[in-house]
Amino acid sequence: MLLILILVMSGPLSAVTLAAWDDPTRPGWKDDQAARGWIQSKIQHMSLEEKIGQLFMIHVYGKTPEDASYEETNVRQNRGAKNFKEAIEKYHIGGVIYFNWTDNIGTPLDAQQVNSLSNGLQKIAMDQRMPIPLLIATDQEGGVVARVTEPATVFPGNMAIAASRSTAYAEKSAEIMGAELKSLGINMDLAPVLDVNINPDNPVIGVRSFSESPELVADLGSAQVKGYQSQNLIVTAKHFPGHGDTNVDSHYGLPIINHDLKTLHEVDLKPFKAAIHNGIDAIMPGHIVVPALDDSGLPATLSKPILTDLLRKELGFNGVIITDSLGMSGANVVPRERVPVEAFKAGADILLNPPDVELSYNAMLNAVQSGEISEKRVDESVFRILMLKFKRGLFHSPETPADEIQNIGTDDHLNIAAEITEKSITLVKNDNDILPLKQEQQIFVTGPSVGNPSMLSQLLTEKGISSNSYPTSTNPTSAEISSAVEQAQNAHIVIVTTYTANTNSAQKELVRALKDSGKKVVVASMRNPYDLLAFPDIDANVLTYGFRQVSIEALAKVLTGELSPTGQLPVTIPTLYPYGHGLSY
Repeated sequence: MLLILILVMSGPLSAVTLAAWDDPTRPGWKDDQAARGWIQSKIQHMSLEEKIGQLFMIHVYGKTPEDASYEETNVRQNRGAKNFKEAIEKYHIGGVIYFNWTDNIGTPLDAQQVNSLSNGLQKIAMDQRMPIPLLIATDQEGGVVARVTEPATVFPGNMAIAASRSTAYAEKSAEIMGAELKSLGINMDLAPVLDVNINPDNPVIGVRSFSESPELVADLGSAQVKGYQSQNLIVTAKHFPGHGDTNVDSHYGLPIINHDLKTLHEVDLKPFKAAIHNGIDAIMPGHIVVPALDDSGLPATLSKPILTDLLRKELGFNGVIITDSLGMSGANVVPRERVPVEAFKAGADILLNPPDVELSYNAMLNAVQSGEISEKRVDESVFRILMLKFKRGLFHSPETPADEIQNIGTDDHLNIAAEITEKSITLVKNDNDILPLKQEQQIFVTGPSVGNPSMLSQLLTEKGISSNSYPTSTNPTSAEISSAVEQAQNAHIVIVTTYTANTNSAQKELVRALKDSGKKVVVASMRNPYDLLAFPDIDANVLTYGFRQVSIEALAKVLTGELSPTGQLPVTIPTLYPYGHGLSY
């Protein structure tokens, strides 16, 4: 009635007035209800093909929007889309995901290239018949899973932060990662990991989790949500309803979580409940079977009882549900063309990384045209996706000024990352005070090259410790083990940089051979904290929870006594050391 009165009093609306009325991103528009109406109006003007496209987030090879270098690969995976530009135009996709292996993000990082790629993609998306900005995502968890590395700021990862027990560090690390991602035009992070890691044999989560304590995971995870969102970055809690108690990697198999309902609610679900309470934008289900929630044998990705009945209805989550990569083995329990359809029917909104985009896109289109999926159900997901894009300002500012890359890897950011990492180093065992090292000692450093023994040796040498190194493969051969033992003959102390050695028989044999040779052995665990289970009689054990340079630098300071270790175990080392254990000098 009020609008009619205004129209009568002011006469016909000009084109300028109409444009302003149709744009809730204009300054002063704060009414959420008006924004919802604007989005609903936009959906009404979208074709079915455009709506289906919004449901997909895909990867494409290339450094630029029209990069022709990967044409054959892209055509093979995207059926005729030679590059990003054609993928956007052909499938009307709602989002893209950047990887290092697709060459979207280089190692080392070329910030200008990534910023330019992001802006180019947004420009193409906004030039379409229905201009809708893209979600541009990546996996930047910190630590072992980080797509954006040096010269950006690199953090040691979740379990390292948990070893410091600091929610302030959790929030600050996410704030910095969020700011630097935004500078690159990346507006969505598939993080934080909220799995509660209570299985020492977990091959896929481990240090990506904060802890075995659901309370600590909930506290630190919520702090990271706050930090990311302070930069207006879209954040994604994963892997619902909890991937922490498994010994199977869902990239290659189908894990089963055999927790009862009481355990699920008291352990696995607790961090997700906290994230929902703190306004998490998106939640990613894992390719995991949870019989207590759904006895059909389907993974959570394809389970209506888990996604709709539990997550939507019982837990009250109204945000976006994004699947884990649909190309992972854990998702392929139904025919490949049915995977996206079944995930959507279960309750997912965004279908991430299908192995064949054309096959998946057409399967969804056919499912709607045949009546298997109603267009109303499609509209519900498209509304959530567009509302998320609107909420995080993408309609208002889809592109990122090139000069924002100056925010990446600043001295202040790097110093904070170093401080957090130094507080995380955990000394678990130190028989006869073998540590810290003494300058008159000869040190030999060996271990898998992924654990950076050469870098550690060089840092020790720079600090006045006589040291040499011998990197091995991740699965040391008999010849490598023999060579390591021979080279260690003149050393007073041997440091072995292990990498998940508790589940690696060859690394166990390397440490055992060095110990049997009569040498004093220090194991620096460069990933999971459970390595000591494989060789409890070694002389000392130090945990870094990660293999990035920032962790190696902090480790060198602790080994030489420049720093006294202060980290506390975020997990129990069964039969050996309790949760919270940690020694100092």
